[in-house]
This record gives sequence, C-alpha cells and structure tokens, in this order.
Amino acid sequence: MAKSIRQRLFAALAGFTILLCLCYTGLALVIAYVTEDMLVQRLLEREAAAVGMRWQQHGKLTPSGSDLITVYGSYLDLPQAVRAQVPPSAPRGEVFTETGQHYHVLALDLVAAGKPQRSYLLADVAPVLVVSRLAREVGGVVAGVALTLIALALLLAYWLARRLVLPLQRLAQEARQLAPGSAVHFSERDRPDEIGFLARRLETTFAELQAVLQREQAFTRDVSHELRTPLTLMHNTLALANAQPLGGQEQAQLRQSTDEMRATIDVLFALARAEQLPGVAVELRGCIEQCLLRLLDEHPWDASLLTLDLPERLDVVANPQLVMLLINNCLANALFHGGPDCRISIAFAQGCLSIDNTVSPGQPRRIHGFAHGQNLLLRLAQAMCWDIVFHPGATRYRVAIVPAPAP
Repeated sequence: MAKSIRQRLFAALAGFTILLCLCYTGLALVIAYVTEDMLVQRLLEREAAAVGMRWQQHGKLTPSGSDLITVYGSYLDLPQAVRAQVPPSAPRGEVFTETGQHYHVLALDLVAAGKPQRSYLLADVAPVLVVSRLAREVGGVVAGVALTLIALALLLAYWLARRLVLPLQRLAQEARQLAPGSAVHFSERDRPDEIGFLARRLETTFAELQAVLQREQAFTRDVSHELRTPLTLMHNTLALANAQPLGGQEQAQLRQSTDEMRATIDVLFALARAEQLPGVAVELRGCIEQCLLRLLDEHPWDASLLTLDLPERLDVVANPQLVMLLINNCLANALFHGGPDCRISIAFAQGCLSIDNTVSPGQPRRIHGFAHGQNLLLRLAQAMCWDIVFHPGATRYRVAIVPAPAP
C-alpha cells in the first residue's frame, strides 16, 4: 500500500514536471516565431511608410532601399507562388514555398490622379530567419540541456515522493508490527502536521481497542471464576432435592448463592463498563450509610455491633455505582467471614478508610469465594484510581481503602 502511494505520487510529480517542461518549451517556440514575424512585419510597415512618402514627393514608385524588400506596382507583377496563396483583396500575407523561399507580403494603397492604386511590398525573409537556423545549429545542445533538466526534475520528484511518503510508510510499518497487548507508540506522533494528528489518533484508537479487549478477556475470566462456585452449590443442592425436601439450611444456601451471583454480576458488568463511567465528586459518608442500611435490611445482624467514626462530610472523586459496589461487597464479606455476631468498625483517618470485622477464634474459617472476591474489589478500586489493601488476621480482618480526594 505505501509503495503504491509513493509510485502514484512520483508519477504525478513526474507527469507534472514533464508537462510543465513541454508547455514552456512550446510557449518559448511560439514566442520566438511570433517575435520573428512581428519584426518582419515592422520592417515592412516602416518601408511602406517610406515608399508612401516618396510617392507623395515624386509621384512615382521608387525601389526599396533594402535588399530584402521589393516594390511591385500591381498584383500581376508578384511572383506566381505568391499570387497562388495570397488573394488580391488580402492586405497582408505570409507565403511558404516548396523551394525554400519564405515571403511576407504587405499591400500598399496609394492615390494616383485621384484614383486609388494598390501596390505591394514583398520581403524574402528566408535569409534572416533566426528561429529555424537556431534550431538547426544549436538544437542538439538545447535538446540535451532540456533532457538534463528533465532528468534532474525527475530525480527531484523521486526524492520528494520518497521524502513525503516516508512518514506514512513508517507509520504503516509500525502499525503492522503492533502485537496484541503491547504498548502503542508511533514515532511520528510529535509532528505538527496531519501525519502527527493521524499518529496520535491511531495511538488513541489502538489503546482503546486494547483496553476493550483486555476488559472482555477479564470479564470472561471473571465470569468463569466467580460464578462457578455458586452455580456448583446451587446445582448440588437442587440435585439433593430429588431425594428429600429442601430444609432451611439448603434454602439459605440457595438464597446466599443467588445473592452472591447477583452481586458478582453487578460488579463484573460495572468493571466491563468502567471506561464509560466517568469519575465525579461523591460524598463517601452518604454512600457508606446507604450501604449499611441495605446491609441491615438483607442480613440478620445487630446494628449495635457497628462502630462508625467518620467526618461529617467526606468528598472523594469516584464513580457512584462503583463506590456502592465496593462498599457493599466489603461489608458483605465482613459479615460472611465474621459471622452474624461479628463487630464491624468503619473509620476514616489520614486519608484512609478502614473497614474492620472481628473473627471468632473458634469459628471455622470460611473461604468460599473470598480470594476471587478480593480480586474483584481490587479491580473496582483500580478502576477508580483508588488503593485497597487487605490485612487478614487470626481475630480481625481489616480492609484499608485510600480514595482519591476531591479537589
């Protein structure tokens, strides 16, 4: 493709160069011939004025003082070759003969005894023609110089075509060598012209395309990891329902698996749309209070076990949907792993939001889906440019979140 562009550009420049040379050569020849004819015509007009003055003074035609111009008193006195090409009514004419003569004829109207009389001036200009003689004598030199100039012009056209197309060729080569997942950088991006604009737009487009592909791969991987465990539990529980009716524990497991799948799907779709969810100023305390109210509605947990230490107003930069998903999942994980009797403490100090929950020493450790849950929480925080760190312990579990502060 790039080579074809260079060839087309070279062909256009070369064609324009040759056309320009031919046009100027033709124009120079036309100017030379026209100048030569005008010079001969000017000589005839000067001689006609001199003959007319002598006619007025002496009343007769006198020979011309130039050896190139002959005065004829009537049309019939003109040579046969001239009369064959110039009619009597023509005021002037130019005659080419097969024998090499080149005539210019000028009619001269005089008055004799009150009657008009037409005489003729005939100039044989073959000996003084310059253009044809110049073409014969130095035509080879002129043609050689013209061919040399055309060759130089073609070399210049080739150099210009190569120089102008080279950035596009380099851009196409770099785009062709891009590998999936590699960093996108074009060497022509800093140019101030259209090629630089095209390189920057291609960088942006390739980067966005790679981000979309990465989100799609992450979404596919997360769906496979996060939904497999609750689907397996639901499948096993329903398989056992054929042998005996579902008890309260089995029904609770089904509800828990359904809730977990719904929350996971919400998180996965939010992460998949993270590029289309811009960050805005969000009041974090209000989001935490909404999540706590939802937690109390959905889980049998004593609110007296909650310790809340937050400022009156806490403004951060985030996406409201992602913030709600992050806080909801942190609180749900705290109840899931700490049990219904755990104490939850939420505090904000020195730019860090801490969510602590107690873990009973004698309680069997519940790790169902938690590693994958940590991964999702980490990706939610990264999508908002937040930091999140998990601190597990024997009796306490702490999640430290550093949000982006509002300006």
